[in-house]
Amino acid sequence: MPVYALGPEPLFPPPTEAEPGGLLAVGGDLSPQRLLEAYARGIFPWYERPPILWFSPDPRGVLPLEGLHVPRRLGRTLRQRRFELRLDTAFEAVVEGCAGAGRRATQGTWITPEMVRAYGRLHALGFAHSCEAWQEGELVGGLYGVSLGAAFFGESMFSRRRDASKVALVTLAWQLRDWGFSLFDCQLQNPHLASLGAVEWPRARFLGALHEALAHPTRRGPWTLGPARPAARPGAGAGDAAGRRRR
Repeated sequence: MPVYALGPEPLFPPPTEAEPGGLLAVGGDLSPQRLLEAYARGIFPWYERPPILWFSPDPRGVLPLEGLHVPRRLGRTLRQRRFELRLDTAFEAVVEGCAGAGRRATQGTWITPEMVRAYGRLHALGFAHSCEAWQEGELVGGLYGVSLGAAFFGESMFSRRRDASKVALVTLAWQLRDWGFSLFDCQLQNPHLASLGAVEWPRARFLGALHEALAHPTRRGPWTLGPARPAARPGAGAGDAAGRRRR
C-alpha cells in the first residue's frame, strides 16, 4: 500500500488505503480544519517528531456504550465517590498530564507541544473535551478527546491515583450514552480498555458506525455533567450500571 504525502489542502485519501499497520499519510498540519476532516473520516494523527503521521488502523478499538463493563472493585470505588468528576474545567492540564504519562502503546511521549496547542484550539472551538478526576482540589486523572456528531474519539488518558482515569472514562461513557451518543472510539485496544469492555471492530464496521454517528448534530462545548448516578447496583459486581445489556 502507498503512504500518501499530504498537500496544503485539508484533504485525505480513503482510510481503506492505509497500510497494514494503519499508516495512511504523512505531512500536512494540525489545523482545526484538517483535524476535524481527519476524525470525520476515521483518521487520527500519531507521531513523536515531524513529519506528522496519520493513521486509520484495522481493527479499531471501540468502547461499546451499551456494553460498558464495570469490574467489582471499580464499581466500589465509584460508589465511594473518592473523586470529584468534572467536564471541560481543566482541558489543557489534562492534555499536559497525558503528555507526561507518555501513553500510546509502548511509545514515548507522543503528545508534542504542537499537539497540545492544536487540541487546545479544538477545545476553544467546542470540539475537544476533557473529563477530569479531582481529589482534595488536585487534578489526579482524566482523559480528553474530540466530539463530532454522536461520536467521541478518545485520545489519551492519565492517572495519578489508582483508578482515577478509569473512573473518568466510565463517567464520561455514561454521560455520552445519556446524551444519545452511539460511538466511543478508543483507536487502539489495550488491556486497560479491554477491562472495561472495549472491543476491536473491523475498520469497515467502524467506518459504517461513524457515518451513522455523523448524521447527528455535534454537541459543542463547554460540556457539564448531568445529575450524579450510582456506579452500580449494590452487589451487582461487574456489569453496566444502567442494565447489563450486551452487544
